[in-house]
Amino acid sequence: MTPALQYLEASQGLLNRVRDQLPLIQQAADMFAKTILAGQMVHVFGSGHSRILVEEMWPRYGSFPGFNPIVELSLTFHNLVVGANGQRQAMFLENVSGFASRILRNFDLQPGDSALVISSGGCNVVPVEMAEEFQRRGVKVVAIISTTHSEASTSRHRDGKKLQDFADIVLDTGAPVGDAMVKIDGLETPVAPGSTVGGCLLVNAIKAEVADRLTKAGQPPKVLTAGAVVGAAKATELFEAAYDEHARRISRYYAGLGV
Repeated sequence: MTPALQYLEASQGLLNRVRDQLPLIQQAADMFAKTILAGQMVHVFGSGHSRILVEEMWPRYGSFPGFNPIVELSLTFHNLVVGANGQRQAMFLENVSGFASRILRNFDLQPGDSALVISSGGCNVVPVEMAEEFQRRGVKVVAIISTTHSEASTSRHRDGKKLQDFADIVLDTGAPVGDAMVKIDGLETPVAPGSTVGGCLLVNAIKAEVADRLTKAGQPPKVLTAGAVVGAAKATELFEAAYDEHARRISRYYAGLGV
């Protein structure tokens, strides 16, 4: 079996793992749809490469308002690798206790909000404390982790807690310990991670279920859609309407700060 085929076969296993969690996906969609129908927002956070799944949820083609993407550049800006704003600093900051509460100090969270927090290992301090702070402030949390990787990893949280310890619903990407899924003859360590594949399947399955609930409730979402699908004028109309709705929704989270 070629390395590429190994990866595709392993990815099929991730798809099967996500399929097995359909009841939990439905529960998460129920929670998020309830929040959005109330005019509020689902706060989405991921540090490190988990930011990919935050941006997969919103804003991009096939997505819609109702999600607040919280992407902290100091934790997610990887392309310089070394030097100023390098990966060493980002990995260090990801385990600084108290950082999560400073991030959330920017938002006047509301009763009825919900949150999605993503961390493959579920052991770094910032995502764990983010979920902890959400729950402390009455926000229900859905976590996306790699269960096997998290179970094999050691938490850096002050009390040894992991992300799943502060989640109302836990979803599993299906990625293996260490994330990488392909072993190469003569190479000591595996390559080609899987958590992003499993995570994208999860967030888009949830997204589709939420869209169905909003539509059935008489509030069809304004979906960012390509001009090749709906024509240039309609695509522009949808983009403007979606961004305006996002602005209106997010504004309430700033209005009460410091009051």
